[in-house]
Amino acid sequence: MPAHSHSHGPETGAALPADPAVTARRRRAVRLMLVVLVPIGLATLVGLGLLWPGGEKTAAQQAAESFLPPGTTYPEATIATLETFQCAEATGNAPAQTCGTAVMVIADGESAGDYVQVEVPPEVIAEGVRVGDELVLNRDPGVDTGQATYAFQDFPRSTPIIVLALAFTLVVGAVARLRGLLALLGLGFAFVVLLQFMLPALLEGSSPIWVSLVGSSAIMFVVLYLAHGFSARTTTALLGTLFGLALSALLGSLAVAAAKLTGFASEDTVQLLQFDPTLDFSGLVLAATVVAGLGILNDVTITQSSAVWQLHEAAPTAGWRELFGRGMSIGRDHIASTIYTIVFAYAGAALPLLLLFDLYERPFWTVLTGSVIGEEVVRTLVGGIALVLAVPVTTLIGALVATVSTVTTAAAEPAAERTEEELAAERRHSRSRWSPAPATPW
Repeated sequence: MPAHSHSHGPETGAALPADPAVTARRRRAVRLMLVVLVPIGLATLVGLGLLWPGGEKTAAQQAAESFLPPGTTYPEATIATLETFQCAEATGNAPAQTCGTAVMVIADGESAGDYVQVEVPPEVIAEGVRVGDELVLNRDPGVDTGQATYAFQDFPRSTPIIVLALAFTLVVGAVARLRGLLALLGLGFAFVVLLQFMLPALLEGSSPIWVSLVGSSAIMFVVLYLAHGFSARTTTALLGTLFGLALSALLGSLAVAAAKLTGFASEDTVQLLQFDPTLDFSGLVLAATVVAGLGILNDVTITQSSAVWQLHEAAPTAGWRELFGRGMSIGRDHIASTIYTIVFAYAGAALPLLLLFDLYERPFWTVLTGSVIGEEVVRTLVGGIALVLAVPVTTLIGALVATVSTVTTAAAEPAAERTEEELAAERRHSRSRWSPAPATPW
């Protein structure tokens, strides 16, 4: 965790007042960086206005309506009776499969209280369902026939998800306190941008690269300042994050074209192709690359920015080269651990797919460069390059702004007004913040 900006004196243990010179330097540093950030922020707002989706239904949405009958709902229902029967003989190493027929009571919706008969597939019976359990059904209103039909849809998961979400919020609030809760609020804003802007704009056929860049930029502007406050440290991290996003978009566009990634590596994209074949599926791979790097870029840049500014507070007279060198010492350790995070996060998410490839006994290189794994490999490598390069860029920005603001402050003060006594007091104040507390006698 970054150190606090205050310290305790060795005698009283009371917090020392904030140094006005340090506060002035931070304000000047923020002004310097705003010269760059304000145009980017204005461009983001313009981009949101130009790319914001209209209210008309897209071709994909219209096709999806024909795929699912209008008025389809998903009520929960309770099993009243359940009869099981063998629906498939055992073949080879596969055991016999058991299916079921359940009479269920609808719990909500316009058919609440009605009894309906539903066929229960073998994978649901294998989970040990019994009378009294609840399931989620698919209700087709039967517009053409006038008779509603029901089918098994899924297991209800509202209770465990809500309990886990509440537990997560409580843990974050207890440990990270207000900053953690503000981060959760920022996460909510990110989902609003994703669901209300980015996804509809992509379905409308807008440029995936511009939609992802504008949406990601808007998210980072709000999330970083909301969670970490408006400060030179946060502004430094934001500049580094925006650099990483732009680099991800540039490298991603080159890599997607060079690797000839079509975007049809999963059943989901094939289904999307049936809804709207005019979508830019290669561009969707690129947009996913940019969005996937948001969280980890935020983590790395805010850590590097905090490290540089804390080093600057500990040694206000250090030059930018020294700050950069010490900051990169921290950054290299962070890069090493982040590389493992990226790779193992994907391996965990794609574990069933990796098991299938292992069963197929295909050559390792064929699997690695195939469309399914190859798309993720390219996305991971592009994100990794942007992530690693964001570390020195963020560190350099922080070091330069910190030292330039120090020089600006010193130059703005007449030399005659800074007596030897004031300089000595400032040096003593700086040393006292980092000197160890006196040993306790036993």
